[in-house]
Parts: sequence; structure tokens; C-alpha cells
Amino acid sequence: MTNSSPSAEPEVLRYAAFTADPAGGNPAGVVLDARALDDARQQAIAAEVGYSETAFLCPAPDEPRTYTVRYFSPKAEVPFCGHATVAAAVALAGRIGPGEVLFETKAGPVPVSVTADRDGVLSATLTSVTPCVDPVEEADVVEALAALDWRREELDEALPPRIAYAGARHLVLAAATRERLARLEYDFERLTRLMLRLDLTTLQLVHRDSERVFHARDPFPVGGVVEDPATGAAAAAFGAYLRELFDLEDARLTLYQGQDLGRPSVLNVELRAGDPRVRVGGQAVPITAW
Repeated sequence: MTNSSPSAEPEVLRYAAFTADPAGGNPAGVVLDARALDDARQQAIAAEVGYSETAFLCPAPDEPRTYTVRYFSPKAEVPFCGHATVAAAVALAGRIGPGEVLFETKAGPVPVSVTADRDGVLSATLTSVTPCVDPVEEADVVEALAALDWRREELDEALPPRIAYAGARHLVLAAATRERLARLEYDFERLTRLMLRLDLTTLQLVHRDSERVFHARDPFPVGGVVEDPATGAAAAAFGAYLRELFDLEDARLTLYQGQDLGRPSVLNVELRAGDPRVRVGGQAVPITAW
């Protein structure tokens, strides 16, 4: 663990989540012992690291393998972040070994299971808080499309716009073609204003490749980041969205994200009968050069 004395500089680890390649996936900062850091210092470290999120862990006294976790983007704290959860759990497993851990987040408790494959690459699977899916006002959809410079007829009518939550709120918009999804140039300030008004963390922009395979892109201007290469919180929310829309149970889904950014990512989403929560998993590896 890191030195927790007030004068110590914290050890900031860097991991790529939802990939086995340090040049792929979504990079996250991880501080395994943040007990000496106040809010301002955590925010400053996240800004210095510059990744879409940095996770700050505080071990719970008298509760083995339990940690309070906070997530900061370069601009603000967010209640939950999936890729930083996967990164933090894998980084933690490097110190305490694979197995089960519990992350107490501002969104609620998030259990995480870490396993190693035969080559020693670690994977983590998080279990989300109880999700929900809400309608979105037509005027807000129109504004989102205008900020994205998308036309309504370019949407997939089988996947209607919704706001989905599994620890953070995301507006789901489905492109009818992969080409539409690949062309993403948006009005940063206009989309930021809409997202702040609707309390959104990202837009979950998707294209359906098949019933169980999707491509995703996630603009994140409210965090000061143009786009996330892999978004575990949005993947969990999207799993809840698909369950409600198609009455899915015992389903395994695959989301490909980051290809259009040159940081390919693979997110595995699992829905289980009788459990409203969503499981999201993937590999993570340390970044040794940046």
C-alpha cells in the first residue's frame, strides 16, 4: 500500500481497462490508499493524470477486502465509473491477490470478482447497483441530436432513446448504421449544457451488430474528455436498457468500443434471471509508459 502520511506523495498507478494491450482499452488512474488525500487533492491528481477517471481507494477498517472508492474525472467527481473499477480491482489484486472485493461507491456497494487466466492476465467483473431505465423528453432528444449533428432518420427505431442508470445516468441513442456511429463530431459546449441539465455522465451511442453484439461510443464532455474508449458504467446501464426493452434474462452481451479512437476495448455484459443487477467484466493491464 502507499504511504498514508499527510506529507507523502501518493503512488498513482495507471492501468488500461477492458483490454490485454496497454495501448488499447480505457486508461484509468488508481490510488490504492487515498486516506491522506482531501477532495481538492484528489481532484488535482485526477486533473494531473488526465485520464477520463482516476479511482481513489480507502481500505475499510476491520473489513477485509472492502474499500471506499471515489472517482474523479479531470473536471469533477462522478458517482461511479466502470472502467476505473475494473482497473482498480485488478491493480488491487496485484497487491492482495485475486478474489472477491467490495467497493463502497457513492452510487452504492459494488462487488467485484478478480480472476487470472492461464497466462496470468487478470480480469475483473463488477456487479452494478440496481439499475433503472427512464423515458426521455422528445425535446431533449432533439437537442442531443442537434449537438451531435445527427438526423432523426439515422437512428435505429428498434432501440428507442432512453435514459439508463446503473450507478450513473446515460442517454442511450442507437445509430442505424455502423458508418453513422463512426462519424462522431459534436458541439462540445452544447452537449455539455444538455448533459449537465439532465445529470448525464455520458451519452451511450450504440450500433446493433446482432442481437447480442453491439458497438458503442461515449462522449464525455462533462468530464472534460471528448470521448471514453471504454465505459463500464454505460455498459451496465445499457444491459439494463436491453433487459427492459426485450425482456432479456440469462443473456451474455458483447460491446466493442474504442475502435474508432485506436484504443479497441471489449466489454462483457451479463444479465441473470432473478437478479436485476448487471455484471460487466473485462481484462486490465498496467500501463508502464505514458
